[in-house]
Amino acid sequence: MTNTSFLDKIAAVLIENYSGNLSNTIVVLPNKRAKIFLIEALKNQVTTNILSPEIISIEDFVQNIAGIRTIDPIELLFEFYEVYLSITDKANQQTFELFANWAKTLLQDFNEIDRYLLEPSHVLSYLKDIEDIKKWGIEVENKTVLLEKYIDFWKLLPNYYQSLYTHLLNKGIGYQGLIYREAVNNLNHFSNSLQGKQFLFAGFNALNAAEEKIIQHLIASDQAKIYWDVDQTFLNDPYHDAGLFVRRFKESWKHYKLHPFEWIVNDFSQTKNIQVIGTPKTIGQAKIAGSIIENVINKNPNGKLDKVAVVLGEENLLVPLLYSLPSSVGALNITMGYSSKNNPAQILIAKLFKMHTNALSRNAKSYVLYYKDVLDILTHPLVEPYAKASALVHTINQNNYTFITHHKLMELNVIPSELFLLLFQKWENGSIPVLETISKLLQTIKENLSNDNEEEKITKAFVFAIFKVINKLINYYSKHEHIDKIETLYAIYKQVIDLAEVSFEGEPLNGLQIMGVLESRVLDFDTVIVTSMNEGKFPAGKSQNSFIPYDVKRELGLPTFKEKDAIYTYHFYHLLQRAKNIYLLYNTESEGLDAGEKSRFITQLEVEKQKNHTLTHEIYNAVLPETAYQPMVIPKSESVMLRLKEIAEKGFSPSALTSYIRNPIQFYFQKILRISEVEEVEENIALNTLGTIIHETLKVLYEPFIGKFISESDILNCFKQIDAEVLKQFKLVYKEGEIKKGRNLLAFEVAKRNVSNFLKVELESIKNGDAIKILALEQTFERPLHHPNLPFPVLIKGNVDRIEERNGIIRIIDYKTGKVEKASVTLKSWKGLTEDIKSDKIIQVLAYAYMYEHEAKGKPIEAGIISFKNLKAGFLPFNFKEDKEINSIINEEILSNYLEQMVLLLSEILDENIPFEEKII
Repeated sequence: MTNTSFLDKIAAVLIENYSGNLSNTIVVLPNKRAKIFLIEALKNQVTTNILSPEIISIEDFVQNIAGIRTIDPIELLFEFYEVYLSITDKANQQTFELFANWAKTLLQDFNEIDRYLLEPSHVLSYLKDIEDIKKWGIEVENKTVLLEKYIDFWKLLPNYYQSLYTHLLNKGIGYQGLIYREAVNNLNHFSNSLQGKQFLFAGFNALNAAEEKIIQHLIASDQAKIYWDVDQTFLNDPYHDAGLFVRRFKESWKHYKLHPFEWIVNDFSQTKNIQVIGTPKTIGQAKIAGSIIENVINKNPNGKLDKVAVVLGEENLLVPLLYSLPSSVGALNITMGYSSKNNPAQILIAKLFKMHTNALSRNAKSYVLYYKDVLDILTHPLVEPYAKASALVHTINQNNYTFITHHKLMELNVIPSELFLLLFQKWENGSIPVLETISKLLQTIKENLSNDNEEEKITKAFVFAIFKVINKLINYYSKHEHIDKIETLYAIYKQVIDLAEVSFEGEPLNGLQIMGVLESRVLDFDTVIVTSMNEGKFPAGKSQNSFIPYDVKRELGLPTFKEKDAIYTYHFYHLLQRAKNIYLLYNTESEGLDAGEKSRFITQLEVEKQKNHTLTHEIYNAVLPETAYQPMVIPKSESVMLRLKEIAEKGFSPSALTSYIRNPIQFYFQKILRISEVEEVEENIALNTLGTIIHETLKVLYEPFIGKFISESDILNCFKQIDAEVLKQFKLVYKEGEIKKGRNLLAFEVAKRNVSNFLKVELESIKNGDAIKILALEQTFERPLHHPNLPFPVLIKGNVDRIEERNGIIRIIDYKTGKVEKASVTLKSWKGLTEDIKSDKIIQVLAYAYMYEHEAKGKPIEAGIISFKNLKAGFLPFNFKEDKEINSIINEEILSNYLEQMVLLLSEILDENIPFEEKII
């Protein structure tokens, strides 16, 4: 049995009953989208050329009756603020931000009151009386100013309503409710002026009081007919929400006392294959939807997809779904817009607002910009290729500019481009100049984009969508000049931007149909895939955005969450009504973002299962790979071997050897490929930077004493220089970084403390009779290593922090700003020395001893570490612990054993048959 779609039936009625008068027939549908489908249905049923009837949406129809232009919510808010200021004493007037908090909710209530044709003074005084009763028991003398203002607010509501209503009417504009109320007031005049026109209302479900009144009036005066699309399964069940509204109309409309109710169909109980599929998270649903569509194509490769619909319960699933569609999907029609949240031009403007509002709130006069805000803008894809500011980005990163004054930024960028000047023009002359600057900026960006490049053409569409919004804001602000704070402008911009969707271009009658829930009204499909079937998404769940309490709404006949759920229920069941294959996808995760319990609609289908329905329930989980990550293995090519030979000639540093032990891949990236870390602003001083500062300070303080024995007075003299020298080193190493506050000030104090503590330990040693002679500071040493097991000689080369002669023993010292314990420099066995990263400090200090051996001229050598976080332990020499004997003097035997281990390590590094293999830690 082939189901005839609802629009096919409407087309048949039009041809059968209205064919002689189609040009005077007006078809009114719930939304604009169904118009194209109805025209197509008409086309398929006629063989000759005919004049199409006029087809309009219910909102346009009501607007025509009222003769009033509808305005968007932001414009309405501005108009309401005008009214509010005109009727409120200057002393009690609120700023626009405070006003907007409650005005949005109040306007929604005004809208509902008007749509349901209630007496506003009755409803609003009702609210005042409720608040009075709540505060009944408070004595007059105990009423605070705040409480008085609160009660006064409720008293003012009828005045707000009446003043706004009159103000808008005088301008010939209005919100939806006002237009509906005026349409009802104008109904007789409209009805009398129709002159032979006939209306046909089709596919409605929930009607508000104004719509009911208009439609009933036209039916009663024989100027209209209405056709419903309701299934007997829902209509005859007194508890089924899908039939809630239509049951009410069938029982209460006078017309149906004498005339039949059209149409009641019996499609839902026909054969249907319903598959309920649960999967964790949102992306899983998109992937499954893609694979379902692939299966549909594979079953019928030559079939069309225009009878297949994907209905997204949540709009943010659109992009993942598009990426999940098989390549065999040819034509595609997307009725939803692409959200402005991800629009690159919108992201740039949002970052611009953030940078400038932060600068203004910090200090409007000096206009200080935060480096992250500046770099976010300069590295944005719409800016970076055209702003000519790469040198500025490099300067900011290199010199650690954290906060930059506007003046300094302009100094740093000597020849600024026009785009750069528009981005960084100060926002200090009010909202309209700001908006005009943004408008010029978007035009400049548009001119940078080419029409020849497909991607840039799409980007232009994104830029244009935001450009329209900015121009709309300029228009609002030029009419309402007293709302002039940048913060307010940003708040309004964020609300307006939600309306700035970029539409997809597609062939509406051809190919796969992707839509939101509301766009599916009146349409019928054979295969339906519905995503996000979770509570809070489908149905949308309760949202109490109203000043009118639930019980008052019930009493006055205003819609509550019960009615809103019933609307969703009708949409859902209408989708299923004529479909043969239905896939309902939901997120199995009940907690976290985009989660919630399985939708009650799924449970209802299971509980009220029809005889002809095949219903299956499956849970899909992602296939987890057995190995989460495959370690990298890089073979040694000829060019790698050449690079290794080059390193061997220039010198292997002890840190290069330990980086290989830590992770061969790290060695490969840093030494073979020479990939250095990305230069970034160091907002908080990094540990290695702090280490450099302490090293450099000690070098400068001790430099005068190279080749001399140090006296007590020398050390006491060094104490006096600490503050100045540490500050100087901070400036040299950390450049323009901020060191006068926050963590960096603490780091500055830590550096001074570390140097001071080190000098105290040194002073104590001298007082105790140690004879200390400085031999070298921060000096580079090198020594070649020849061995038959190595393919070629290897130079060992490194920088030693300090070498001294103390009481006749050569002492090689490596400073460490971190904490090092004695165990880190104690060795019990040579075996496996180069396999354990914990031995890195031993490898390092023994390398220094090996390099310095000839310079020592036979004097005993000690090599070790001074740890600034463990100064109490003093010098921690390398020591070899065999049985209970501890030896800290580095003799020939120790160096021989050490070199044996080094040769093992180097031969592995230089062996072309051993690849670089990543270590997973």
